[in-house]
Amino acid sequence: MAEFPAKVSTQTSTADAAGHGVAYFLRPDLSFVKSIPAILMAVELVFGLLVWALVADSHYWLAAAYGWVMFVALFCWLVTLILFILLILQIQRRISFIPWPMVLFIYHAAATILYVTAFITCAASTKVGVLYVSDSNKRAAASFFACLVMIAYGASTFFSFTDWRGPGTNAASAQA
Repeated sequence: MAEFPAKVSTQTSTADAAGHGVAYFLRPDLSFVKSIPAILMAVELVFGLLVWALVADSHYWLAAAYGWVMFVALFCWLVTLILFILLILQIQRRISFIPWPMVLFIYHAAATILYVTAFITCAASTKVGVLYVSDSNKRAAASFFACLVMIAYGASTFFSFTDWRGPGTNAASAQA
């Protein structure tokens, strides 16, 4: 019985050190924040906010085309915001049954296509109206920022595709 304390080792740890505390789960991923996909998502959020704010500030309900632009801008902005929070807080690592690289690629490709249509619609519908002359400047600025967001989503699609396919894969190695 005298040898009992020598054979037993105890170790004390806090909940955060063991990985079960709230601070551990909500710790931001600083390596993601510095990456190109995170910077592109931040650009999409900032310029996407400008698109829907400019369209919302105009009398968009008078032109049916701007309803589509408003839908695309708000929908993509909200989904991008949710994905950005998921990725920055590393929540996607706890939901491992979802193939996140493929989900991000599909979302960015769909958002690119949606923003192409929204940009074309917004740019084609920008004209000086008789009733609301100041709206044409807002809509022209919304068209410009929609073009920037469209380019950012296109770049995000490229990076999501390379992340989904993995490094070093090409058509020749896929055939073998």
